[in-house]
Amino acid sequence: MLRLIKNFYADESGATVVEYGLIAALVCVSVISGASMMGSTINNTFVELDDAVNTYTGSQ
Repeated sequence: MLRLIKNFYADESGATVVEYGLIAALVCVSVISGASMMGSTINNTFVELDDAVNTYTGSQ
């Protein structure tokens, strides 16, 4: 029984899964934050374009 407990304690295969999970979570957070910032920038560009077109055509 003691040998089984020692083998269980020395097994590190679960740690690798946790590490990969943490890396995947970090990548997801980075992608989401980058897409969010890019989305705001693109939205601002379209708003400026809309304002420019409305100013040029004289409509609102």
